[in-house]
Amino acid sequence: MNKKELISKIKTLTDLTDTERAHLIELVNTKKKYGLVWEDKPEDVEEQLRSMLPVLNEVKEKAIVNGAEHPNHILIEGDNLHALTAMTFTHEGKIDVIYIDPPYNTGNKDFVYNDTFIDYEDSFRHSKWLSFMSKRLQIAKSLLNQNGILFISIDDNEVAQLKLLCNDVFGENNFITQFLWEKTSTPPSLSKKVRKKMEYVLCYEKCRDNSSYSIGKVDGGDVPLLNSGNARGKLKFPVGSIKFNIPDGIYTDNLERKVNIINESLIVENSLNANEVVLEGNFKWKQLMLDKEVLLGTHFIIKTELFSIRFQRRDDNLKTKTPTNRLDKELNVGTNEDAKKEIDELSINYFDYPKPLSLVKLLINLKYKENSTILDFFAGSGTTLHATMALNSEDGGNRQCILVTNNENNICEEVTYERNKRVIEGYTNAKGEAIEGLNNNNLRYYKAEFVPSERNEVNRRRLTQESTDLLCIKEDCYNNVSKDFTLNEKEAKLFTNGLGKYMLVLYHSRNQMEVIEKLTAIIPTIATKEKIKLYAFSPEKETIEEDFFSVADKIEAVPLPDSIYNAYRATFRTLKLDKKQTATVASQTTEQE
Repeated sequence: MNKKELISKIKTLTDLTDTERAHLIELVNTKKKYGLVWEDKPEDVEEQLRSMLPVLNEVKEKAIVNGAEHPNHILIEGDNLHALTAMTFTHEGKIDVIYIDPPYNTGNKDFVYNDTFIDYEDSFRHSKWLSFMSKRLQIAKSLLNQNGILFISIDDNEVAQLKLLCNDVFGENNFITQFLWEKTSTPPSLSKKVRKKMEYVLCYEKCRDNSSYSIGKVDGGDVPLLNSGNARGKLKFPVGSIKFNIPDGIYTDNLERKVNIINESLIVENSLNANEVVLEGNFKWKQLMLDKEVLLGTHFIIKTELFSIRFQRRDDNLKTKTPTNRLDKELNVGTNEDAKKEIDELSINYFDYPKPLSLVKLLINLKYKENSTILDFFAGSGTTLHATMALNSEDGGNRQCILVTNNENNICEEVTYERNKRVIEGYTNAKGEAIEGLNNNNLRYYKAEFVPSERNEVNRRRLTQESTDLLCIKEDCYNNVSKDFTLNEKEAKLFTNGLGKYMLVLYHSRNQMEVIEKLTAIIPTIATKEKIKLYAFSPEKETIEEDFFSVADKIEAVPLPDSIYNAYRATFRTLKLDKKQTATVASQTTEQE
């Protein structure tokens, strides 16, 4: 029976409620012939998101601010589904790189679901993990820009399921590779089967493009221009393009040489070819390539009378190295043991398995370089932020990092925050040596909170007030200068990034028109490099523009809280938070569950 006939038959059944009938039809429509399906296991935070809206509130006493010209890194304490939903308003399509190190679901108390550890005997172990990951990856995809890249660390327990899940969320064509990371140089010696040294890092792009990944430049030095497997060809070398380590003089063709001299003679003066010369040999290049390289400053070298010609590029013309799919010491990537030493150096008590800085630095720098926005929503010990700041220090970049982690066992406050606070401000290492801080960075700490989502006037006003910190994150404007303009902060607030950008937030008040009149007088006096972003308590943009008609050329109007409602509603549609997805892990039958 085909799907259409089955749905028609379900509709004729009389002993089903409308809800049961709709549920059966949904099951028929979502049944897959191939791929990963599972029994959806709702989370407590999902239930909260049905009736509440997520906001972020800054813990101002934890802010570390070193200057407006430095990147503002963000640390969010809270459930990552909660925080990611809030970020759909602030960062949709703005993230360049996501690196996450989620729980591996080993069954050894590493994965908590609804405040309960999932053990190895839990028959829904895989379903709960997939349900947990699926919701987060769907939002993560919406946060990535069109050319964004995702890395996920994982081990044997869920790598097969994760790859199928990512194929479903990101598309199989956007899979790049499954990196092998050497996690330890000393695998357990007591293993009876296999001494495991490797874990995995899955790599996906949101929309696969033709860009190249780079782990630096090919090492300098001279390289053979000859390759015995290539067909013989002729190349013309301009005057002065070949350097010789043999005596000056006149050279003619010699059958014992690696190349033939096609000219009657080759004249060498002051260790350079004094005449244009044509050579024949098993060259790697054609004439067009040689001419291009000469223009870029490449020179050629003949060291002996065998004439085994080589080439050497200028430093600024060296080719980039692409990585292999093996991440180990050959690429200067460390192990878990190295990561533990890095944590110990900071005198941080952390007993889990942090990733080494070298691994995360390599990954987040593969595609995007100096000015990327990086997200890690399983932040743990905070390695991703540490790696981001280290890269900025090395190359003068302006990368921004956003971390999300819960505060289970005080990890956010005592590990994630404290580690990066010490990295920014400087610290004394385990040897008693003073380590200078990476103080060209700012760090801001937020807690995820909820406000009621029911659309009434009281909730709308509260949402506008509670969303101010979200707006600061969205516009990267944190410096409150309201008092400088004698604003009543219950009516309106003015923020700047300190570099010529301004954001104005207008709240609902009884004397709204008086406030608007005051603001329209203030706006022309603000020395700004771009239009002021005006977030106003209003159902529509047109209303705001009418109210601020006299300064319309100086503002960009956004209605609140409707813009927030719309962002979250789109997210909920994506997640399908309606409990209708019901199936099992492909490798796990319903009977086993």
